Amino acid sequence: MDHLLTVSDIVAAHARLRPLEIGTRDSRRALTFAQWDERANRLANALLSLGLAKGDRVALLAYNCVEWMELYVGLARAGLVAVPVNFRLVGPEIAYIVGHCEARAMIVQDALCETVEAIRDQLPIDAGRFVRFQGPGAGVGARTGTSAGTGNRTDTSPGRPGSWQDYESLLSNAAGTPPDVAVGPRDPFALMYTSGTTGRPKGAIRNHGGNALIAMATALEFGFRPRDTALLVMPMCHANSLYFALTFIYRGGTCVVHDARSFDPEELLATLASERITFTSLVPTHYIMMLGLPDAVKARHDVGSVEKLLISSAPARRETKLEILGHFKNSSLYELYGSTEAGWVTLVRPEEQLERLGSVGREWAGSGPIRLLDPNGAEVADGEVGELFSRTAYVFDGYWNDPAKTGEAFRGEWCSVGDMARRDADGFIHLVDRKSNMIISGGENVYPSEVETAIGAHPEVRDVAVVGLPDAKWGEAVTAVVVPRHAGAIDEAAVLAWCRDRLAGYKRPRRVIVLDEAQMPRTATGKILHRVLRERLAAGQAQTVTAG
Repeated sequence: MDHLLTVSDIVAAHARLRPLEIGTRDSRRALTFAQWDERANRLANALLSLGLAKGDRVALLAYNCVEWMELYVGLARAGLVAVPVNFRLVGPEIAYIVGHCEARAMIVQDALCETVEAIRDQLPIDAGRFVRFQGPGAGVGARTGTSAGTGNRTDTSPGRPGSWQDYESLLSNAAGTPPDVAVGPRDPFALMYTSGTTGRPKGAIRNHGGNALIAMATALEFGFRPRDTALLVMPMCHANSLYFALTFIYRGGTCVVHDARSFDPEELLATLASERITFTSLVPTHYIMMLGLPDAVKARHDVGSVEKLLISSAPARRETKLEILGHFKNSSLYELYGSTEAGWVTLVRPEEQLERLGSVGREWAGSGPIRLLDPNGAEVADGEVGELFSRTAYVFDGYWNDPAKTGEAFRGEWCSVGDMARRDADGFIHLVDRKSNMIISGGENVYPSEVETAIGAHPEVRDVAVVGLPDAKWGEAVTAVVVPRHAGAIDEAAVLAWCRDRLAGYKRPRRVIVLDEAQMPRTATGKILHRVLRERLAAGQAQTVTAG
């Protein structure tokens, strides 16, 4: 042993040592470590047989399902780079990511094939490298009557005229032995696309060594054991679910992929109970919806197996934390702050939850000391606000094909994603604002500039600002403030209709406000003051006309 094991190596090790233990499952099927290992071999060999080579990017588009676990491990075994694409994105957004990373293949769940067909001629992928699989919920937005063994026949179903390789057929025809590909810690594992302040997503390069280190640090801090079972609720295309999937794979626990298409709070409680889940990671919105169920409904589901819970992606109120601890009586509550780029940076431990409200905690086992810097790069004093720079052993390698943005993200070995924070006298970090004015709505990151770009293209919009306003359910509600070119020429319905085919649902405004030019707060140079606008709207001080 002379290097950190990749996720592919770890699954192979578990298959050798604990072949009959369940490694992963969803509502349809389970995989022992031995089965998972063999299917990873078959997938790796199948993709290499299509002419792909180590380092090639493969775009992945699917709802949550156990296939994600096969895909991440199988691609790693072949030395291919996973490019998970958010299933909530619309065609042009998907086309940009697939084109930007120059993907050479794409694996798509049946229910999403129609979306891909609409943009297929815009994608840099040869016809024989589109692969589909059925996944859960067959027949819901998907073509029915499909079974394994259909091969690469031409599918002439309405809306899907192209040729698609069948996933199960590819696997059944491929060798079940490991391919002859050497993959090491410094090799790229995935490009995780995150939106940026320019309105275009950036591909954060995550390597195999980083996977191993973040998994080990997470297992150490949380005290996970091989007997633990994690429920992965957040989308498998997100860093949150990926990081915890990696943790449980390395630790040898069981990953249960929650494959419901939409969030149902009672269904989640039922799953936690029936699957005897010991850990899950949720956003405040999930907890609020579960805890808001009638007491009689909650009492039907025994969640006594849950021992550890994570709340992340948005601030949680004291009342919410108390309700969580009151219902999940056997569980400890954790909070993590981090990013796709830096990985986990700070942790609020169970004993600190109610003492340190508003804080994101302190550095943890996997993170070096945080630096809070002023615009000149000097460290600010405790209590003062600076840009947060972290140093972790598993930081990303940079942005794909974007050296300028990569340079902006680093000061030496320290990495920043633009968050502004202050440190109190006890060393706890408090996020103050986001340099990019990012909005977190229901656990999803929404960047105002991306939404502003889409709305600003409307011919009757003179100017637009997008802010997040406090919302009891979603944490923050995306709110668009529009200045029309001509009085009365545009209303809320027109803006929402304009956004429907241009933005994913979670990015679309939940409210549109029309202002006169004079009402939009600006700097002396004409730049919109997003913070001032947000504060006025939140306080109800802006004299606005709500279109409708």
